[in-house]
Amino acid sequence: MSHCGYSEDAGCLKCDKDDASETHEDSLGEEAFDTINSSIVSGESIRFLVNVNLEVQPAQAVESELPGGCGLLHTSRKYLKLKNFEEEIRAHRDLDGFLDQASIILNETATSLDDVLRAMLLRLVHRPSNLEHKYKLHCNLEHLMAVLFTDAETPTEGRGKACLPSWVGRSRRGQLTFLFPFTVSSVHLLADTIQGVTATVTGVQYQQSWLCIICTSKSLIKREVCISRLLRPQNWGENCCEVRFVILVLAPPKTKSTKTATEVGRTFATMFLDINFRQKLLKTRTEEEFKEALVYQRQLLTMTDQGLNPSIKYSISSICIQKSHQLLQHKNFFPVAKGIREDFARRFPVYSLDFTDGIIGKNKAVGKYITTTLFLYFACLLPTIAFGSLNDENTDGAIDVQKTIAGQSIGGFLYALFSGQPLVVLLTTAPLALYTHVIRGICDDYNLDFNTFYACTGLWNSFFLAFYAFFNFSLIMSLFKRSTEEIIALFISMTFVLDAVKGMVKIFQKYYFGSRIINTEHISVLSLLGLGTSLNTSFHTALNTSVLASPPELDSVSNHTHEHTSRETAMLSLFIMLGTLWLSYTLYQFKKSPYLHPYMREILSDCALPISVLTFSLICCYGFREIKMSKFRYNSSESLFKIAEMQSLSLGAIGSAMGLGFLLSMLFFIEQNLVAALANAPENRLVKGTAYHWDLLLIAIINMGLSLFGMPWIHAAYPHSPLHVRALAVVEERVENGHIYETIVNVWETRLTTLGASILVGFSLLLLPNPLQWIPKPVLYGLFLYIALTSIDANQLFERMALLLKDQASYPPTHYIRRVPQRKIHYFTGLQVLQLLLLCAFGMSPVPYMKMIFPLIMMAMIPIRYKLLPRIIEAKYLDAMDAEH
Repeated sequence: MSHCGYSEDAGCLKCDKDDASETHEDSLGEEAFDTINSSIVSGESIRFLVNVNLEVQPAQAVESELPGGCGLLHTSRKYLKLKNFEEEIRAHRDLDGFLDQASIILNETATSLDDVLRAMLLRLVHRPSNLEHKYKLHCNLEHLMAVLFTDAETPTEGRGKACLPSWVGRSRRGQLTFLFPFTVSSVHLLADTIQGVTATVTGVQYQQSWLCIICTSKSLIKREVCISRLLRPQNWGENCCEVRFVILVLAPPKTKSTKTATEVGRTFATMFLDINFRQKLLKTRTEEEFKEALVYQRQLLTMTDQGLNPSIKYSISSICIQKSHQLLQHKNFFPVAKGIREDFARRFPVYSLDFTDGIIGKNKAVGKYITTTLFLYFACLLPTIAFGSLNDENTDGAIDVQKTIAGQSIGGFLYALFSGQPLVVLLTTAPLALYTHVIRGICDDYNLDFNTFYACTGLWNSFFLAFYAFFNFSLIMSLFKRSTEEIIALFISMTFVLDAVKGMVKIFQKYYFGSRIINTEHISVLSLLGLGTSLNTSFHTALNTSVLASPPELDSVSNHTHEHTSRETAMLSLFIMLGTLWLSYTLYQFKKSPYLHPYMREILSDCALPISVLTFSLICCYGFREIKMSKFRYNSSESLFKIAEMQSLSLGAIGSAMGLGFLLSMLFFIEQNLVAALANAPENRLVKGTAYHWDLLLIAIINMGLSLFGMPWIHAAYPHSPLHVRALAVVEERVENGHIYETIVNVWETRLTTLGASILVGFSLLLLPNPLQWIPKPVLYGLFLYIALTSIDANQLFERMALLLKDQASYPPTHYIRRVPQRKIHYFTGLQVLQLLLLCAFGMSPVPYMKMIFPLIMMAMIPIRYKLLPRIIEAKYLDAMDAEH
């Protein structure tokens, strides 16, 4: 009698996997091992997989020759989710594929498990099918019979005989060789099975009337399913005492993650869980009636997953209900300041914890706080210097590096101290530098005082932001779906790469090809801005658009020496950029390596950014001292804190400033809320709540002060904010269907890192001009590439674009792979790419005024998502791809 290891009742799924060679006593009626008695109880139901591995140590080979020879049985269990027929598209396709070429055996008269399985395999061979597939099935029939059991590599001619002399066999894993002093084929364990169980007070009980056997073999070309209904209940051992249904699932090893033997078996096992369904199958007389019962059960399960039929007594815990979106109404924006009050009520009770978490208590994270502060310091300081240099050039020194650093320090400090979500990082960005350049041009054309007009524009911007905050306009951002957010995020990441490449091309044009050194004071700032890209590129556009005058040392050399030095400068710049990228990303991934202690690996990973910047800056300064590299522009300020004189503006100038302030407020509104939403994404597992309305009001107050003192505006920056969250996260690696992915367990939600980074940025005023001017531009270009590379790690749009280049067997088991047909996924990805190109057409336009209406283009993506895309792809599939994993 075959030993299966199975018993009965209604419940959930159990998968038994016996993964090595079996051992039995010489006596056929006596079992060599104790039976597996599981007493794990998990709520209403339990689903698990049993892994059985039999190993005999070489030292015990002599003992195994004794009549009472024994071995080792390794058992492990794994949960299996029930198939969700309402959401998982493969559930219906698995059944449809079976119905098209059904292999159903009714009233099988065989009594032994071997005979039943052999009859099922023969039915698959004789069924009308692909000739090549039939030929392979026929030739590998005995091999398939063998791999169904744990003794897959034992000689098949011994099966069915009463006894055999002792012989040498090898375990399935190919690691141990040992002696079998008994008949191996007399009792053999099934290698991989799924069976239903239910939790009881005393443990778990098995459904004994059905059994799903799954098998993977290289000899198969496609998946095969056969269902056999036995004429009489058969007793096949432990937990299989009255089997009436046998489901056999065969599949090739290399296949899509949703088409594996386990996934197909999960589909049919979910259907057979219902005892009423099994009773109906026992009453069917023909194959057509059997198929009709399967179709009806599918409809019943689909209704159950939708919550329409509560009569099914087993629960499906993997259901993810997508709530339909409700349109915003006028009453959502009233009463005034409702959102701000709710933000205060949500965040104020945990305000003190933002300073004590990780510092006081058992779980301390002081080391992570220090490394994250250093990361933020460099990530904030470098773009601040870059945009300070650009603003100095655009405004003729009205806004310079010193003012930019001072504004960054003051604004960042106030936001870290009073904001509702302190994990968001504030920076001045490329679009803000563009607005500053436009304001300077208007002032020159109409003979207006720049500081006054700049302050007036900033005050109007703050007024509109405060209006948005008091009337709860941040609710509009709920219309931005995940797919829309990721389009904008990927656009920003692309601009990092493009600007780094453009910056390096300019260096080669200037130095390598021997062209004369360009005096940037005579270059049109407008044309340079056209080379940069827009939207939140943080610290890259400034550097690309600010090519500095050559060091004075280069002017005194001969033409021949100048050309030679120029080529060395270009090649060294390329080496420094790629070296910075390589070192930073290698250190970032070092936490996944097996070297050093885990704590040291984590420190090196968190400090990847400062280590790479300092290393290659020192290489440039000391290793290649004779080669001159370009540096950022710096002019000392006469006065850091000088209030603008507002009374000098006319009414016409104030009206113009209001128009500019409104467009600027649109950019602030979208950027602030969008970046905050990415930082508060559900996969980040933040627990202290959000504060969109209050943070928007705080941004208005901060920028009002910066405007009056002639300092650059700041708002939430991408990808710095999500990277800040990632730096403070505790991350674990998990495996699902052979695919490794990272998941955030928790995040240290603290204000200390942003406070510390802002203070350090303020102290950096003491480091001007040197040693900060020792940081060459190629180091910052390498930094751009690093930021772009790390920011696309969790971008779903980028992952789906990569699917076009992957084999289906390598597809990850993500939620959209399970719920959406593959063709629809590619259609949706293509439509997102078109929207991305639309953003690039406006955001990367060389015309500044086209960039100014860029916020309106982002707002236009809302009707595209809700009105246009549902006409091309079904709404349920769109919602599935916008859902969380």
